[in-house]
Amino acid sequence: MDGAFSIDIPSLEGKVSEEEWQARVNLACAYRIVDYYGWTNVIANHISLRVPGVEEHFLLNPYGMMYDEVTASSLVKIDLEGKKVINSPFEINQAGYVIHSAIHAARKDVTCAIHTHTEAGMAVSAQKCGLLPLSMAAIRFYDNIAYHDYEGVVLEVEERESIVQHLGDKFAMILKNHGLLTLGRNLGEAFYLMYNLEKACRSQLAAMAGGTELDVPSEEVLKKSAAQSWIPNNNRTDMHPTWPALVRKMDRIDPSYRT
Repeated sequence: MDGAFSIDIPSLEGKVSEEEWQARVNLACAYRIVDYYGWTNVIANHISLRVPGVEEHFLLNPYGMMYDEVTASSLVKIDLEGKKVINSPFEINQAGYVIHSAIHAARKDVTCAIHTHTEAGMAVSAQKCGLLPLSMAAIRFYDNIAYHDYEGVVLEVEERESIVQHLGDKFAMILKNHGLLTLGRNLGEAFYLMYNLEKACRSQLAAMAGGTELDVPSEEVLKKSAAQSWIPNNNRTDMHPTWPALVRKMDRIDPSYRT
């Protein structure tokens, strides 16, 4: 039975534009980095990236592959109707299609979207208080995070309307009783926001578990700190400065994502 479940993936390098290939490499790296940080849910959840130069096309993970198996060539390119643009032996997760097609259709300013089901994210998504401004990571999202009510497993395209309505112009959203979602004008921005949102959720649970009164900064300080946190993001459309460092990290660990 050795090799019975092996995956043969033809390389797409040289068969797509240089811009698309680089986008594929970056997105495959993002899947590996998310796996490295332990934010995965077996083969579920998804990160999408708009194809450069083609607003209605985006890349999504092949359904059935672990995040540490995803490569640049294995990513599935689909349109906003969920149809494959390039032939692929893989299918996509329906929930991934519903969530990400809603975002890419409605938010032309968004290039990348990351959705996770981490323990901390799901726990905070189940708390009526929502995300509390208890840490610097959380204060970044003060008065700047959206909430989407739970409507069941996200399989019905009709839910796209409420997702977009609840999201508005925000770049982060907590899907109640579900998980976390961050967006970015580039992949690095979406990842950095998810890193901070995940850390904020973990910190909140730890602080609440301490059993002592929680200290929340004043309204004035919260607004000031939140504004300061977004200064590096303002007017930024190129890659977030943290991303090259993350790519170098994954290249040291396992560069096979580049194939």
